[in-house]
Amino acid sequence: MSEAKPEKKPRRNWIQEERRKTLGDWVAFCLDCGHTLRYFDDFEAELPAACPQCTGELRRRCPECGARFPSAFQVECEGCGAEVRPNALFGGAIRRPGR
Repeated sequence: MSEAKPEKKPRRNWIQEERRKTLGDWVAFCLDCGHTLRYFDDFEAELPAACPQCTGELRRRCPECGARFPSAFQVECEGCGAEVRPNALFGGAIRRPGR
């Protein structure tokens, strides 16, 4: 009987890491209109509670486990696998299947 292997966390390439260090480590996004804000650890408390574009919910952490979002295109939590938002915006998929 083989032992189940733990899931690997996605690897970041150098351009993703550079973008995070320049624009912000984490992402908050509006569930209604898709507006996105990047932020650094020290400035999370300064994020608005509501979307500045449409006043919808601005989600900055996974509602299940509290993990932050490294990508503006995230639909599933990297930490627990929970859905963090629907995989559709403006009639199109946010993430292609298998990505």
